[in-house]
Formats: sequence, structure tokens, C-alpha cells
Amino acid sequence: MKKYEVKNHAPSYLPDGYEFELDWSDEFDGNELDTSKWDYRLCMMGKRHPSWTDKGVKVENGCAVFSIFEEDGEVVCSQLQTGYNFMDEPVKETKCGSAYLQWPIGKLRENKYTWKYGYFECRCRLQKMKGWWSAFWMQSPIIGASLDPKLTGSEVDIMESFSPGNVLHHNVFTGGYGQDLVSAKVGGEDVDVNEFHTFGLLWTENEYVFYVDGKEDGRVDKYVSATPEFLLISTETLGYRKEDHRPMSEAFEAAKAGDNFLVDHVRVFKFK
Repeated sequence: MKKYEVKNHAPSYLPDGYEFELDWSDEFDGNELDTSKWDYRLCMMGKRHPSWTDKGVKVENGCAVFSIFEEDGEVVCSQLQTGYNFMDEPVKETKCGSAYLQWPIGKLRENKYTWKYGYFECRCRLQKMKGWWSAFWMQSPIIGASLDPKLTGSEVDIMESFSPGNVLHHNVFTGGYGQDLVSAKVGGEDVDVNEFHTFGLLWTENEYVFYVDGKEDGRVDKYVSATPEFLLISTETLGYRKEDHRPMSEAFEAAKAGDNFLVDHVRVFKFK
């Protein structure tokens, strides 16, 4: 890995064998979230998600601070994204001209930032308590619109932690999230929740290579997207995806204790 220095910030370590240049980044300097780069994700698969809020991220001391807390009887936290999935926005009643035909897709939105191929990196400190989870991942705006990931992309989970200190295997999903879903997974390990860690993805035309703290943690050479994708940094309360759609008891404990998930930087390097 090659060291890439950023003044007054932690360096990046880039995979050998390639020449890169920085294309996009957020070092989370200043006192507020840069909304020219990020938006809050509030809906999923056409519905407003009860545990997602636009009040769960603050920028303090050079980090994006993600919090979990109670709001209107729910245990909530936030997801940030640089683009939009076309299936997320709720459908509103419409007509096609004068015809009473319902278009089954919500309002489409312009992405803030998408990219394909290069090195994608997040430096973060994981949550310390049970009841919620964190992730750094990528998604195509049109995932599932075809069976070909080269045309309509994949979901690439660079880091997911569902319990303190445990980083799950890195997942690649394509085909959407229904009957045509297929996936591959690789890697995963435990890390110290008291320290910052760096999670990276090398995305080429032929494969995904995953890194944890500068060390390779597995490769996936199928379901490789060939379309630009957007970035997400997300937290979510555990329990809402179960049949009763209610938070786990541990989520209330994490909220009362003021647990948080910290993101120091996100960087995207393109190939020269």
C-alpha cells in the first residue's frame, strides 16, 4: 500500500500497482454537514423508514458524529448518501397525461455524486453498544432494473458492523432485492471499537478488492458493476426490519447512553 498524505488529516493507504488522484472527499471540517455533498436517506423501497431521521448527524472536532436517540416514540438514527435509489421515494398518485395510469416509481432526483472504478475509503470508529448498526457502502441508483450488473449495478458493502467490534463479511448484491437477488461475500473480522479503522474498496472492471486497515480482506470477481454508483454512510436501529417493526431493547439502552459512530473522512480516488 502507498501512503497518500492529507494535510492535518489521517493519510490514506492506496493499493499498489495503480496511479490514483483524489476525485472527491469529505474531511468533515467545520461545524455543519456539507449538504452539497450529502443528503439524508429517509425512505426505503417506497416507504418512509420509521427509524431514520435527518437530525442524527453533527459535525464536531473533524468528524461526522452519528447518534442514536428516541424521537416521537421511535429509536432513530441517520443515513447519509451522495445519490438516490430510484425505488426509494414513495409513489404519489399521478396520471399519464389525461389517462388514469399510475406510474409505480416515486419522484426521481439528481444525484450529488456518483463514480465508477477506483479506490473508495472511509476512516471511522464503530459504535460501542448493541442495538444499532453502522455501514459504509455503495449502491447503484438503478439497481435491480435489469439482471445485468454491468448495466444496472450492484450494492457493495465495504463495512458493516451489526454488533460492537464485529465487522461482517463484505457483501456484493445484485438483481435488486426481490426474487432475482443474488450475492457474494468474503472476509470479515473483529476490530477494536475504541480506535479508528480504515475500510477500503478497490473497484476495477474485473473485481472488487476489500481492505481493512491497509490489509487485503478478500476479493469478489463476479457481479461487478460497470455503472456509476453513490456512497452511503449509514446507521440503523436494529429490530425495525423484523415482522413487528419495533426496536430491540438494546436500542433503547444505546440511545439512553448516548452511544455514537464517528466518521473521520470519506475519500474517492480515481485511476489516472
